[in-house]
Amino acid sequence: MDLGSLLNALILGVSIASIWLIAALGLTIIYGTAGVINMAHGELIMLGAYSSYMLQFYLGVPYLLCLPVSFVIVALVGLALERGLIRYLYKRPLDTLLATYGVSLVLMQGVRLIFGSDPKYLAVPEIFQSNVMLGSVSLSVFRIVVLLVTALLVLALWLLFYKTRFGIQVRAVMQDKEMAASFGINSSRIYMMTFALGAGLAGVAGALFGVLAIVLPTMGASYVVQAFLMVVVGGGSLAGSVVASGVTGELQSVFAFFTNDTLARFIIFVLIVVFLRFRPQGLFAQAGARR
Repeated sequence: MDLGSLLNALILGVSIASIWLIAALGLTIIYGTAGVINMAHGELIMLGAYSSYMLQFYLGVPYLLCLPVSFVIVALVGLALERGLIRYLYKRPLDTLLATYGVSLVLMQGVRLIFGSDPKYLAVPEIFQSNVMLGSVSLSVFRIVVLLVTALLVLALWLLFYKTRFGIQVRAVMQDKEMAASFGINSSRIYMMTFALGAGLAGVAGALFGVLAIVLPTMGASYVVQAFLMVVVGGGSLAGSVVASGVTGELQSVFAFFTNDTLARFIIFVLIVVFLRFRPQGLFAQAGARR
């Protein structure tokens, strides 16, 4: 082992962390605001990938434009899901979990009926298909794009929730729904908008992951567990998810450097279980009690 090799592992860890974080962003917004355990989050990611596929191969939309359009499409799906189902289950967490799991199965089978089970592929500009050398590590340009998109989304979300009137309303509803209502804040509208926002972020994640992996009806399952882990370890807050993704991504890369990727994932999951045993509230517990 030498310092250069360890530095390369840390660089790869940043790439891994960005993937974990962008998968968790939408879930962080939904869980952190409304306390909804959305088991269909992985399928919303999958819808983002298929939305980009449809836009590219049926309408000829350039890939970069597919990202915001996929956000809008999946956000509308999330809006319909919240208005048609989730809003009736906010105070029933077990029912919400079961209902969203049922939605995930419906979405998965629906996509399979429409597009079939054969893999789909997303096309990206040739410049994104090249590699750059960071030290002795060859990192694809597209992974750097994922990192930049993730950073921009985190910044945009921070500005939205901490520098706007809407953000103040969201944090007020999170801390005390009844008190917020006394000030004229419509909590139902806040829940609706944040659920749609979280779903839209899942759509962007799917549009990105569709390039990193094969687009399949079952692709969401491989990301939803990671997303839940980041949200739970982070405590349901945006800052917590950022820190949790960064730490776990770096640790996985370092452990994989010394052992292998499979064992590294096993060690990470064990460490997360041990961490939650002693700090079940996560890294950054939410201020105030959700009502």
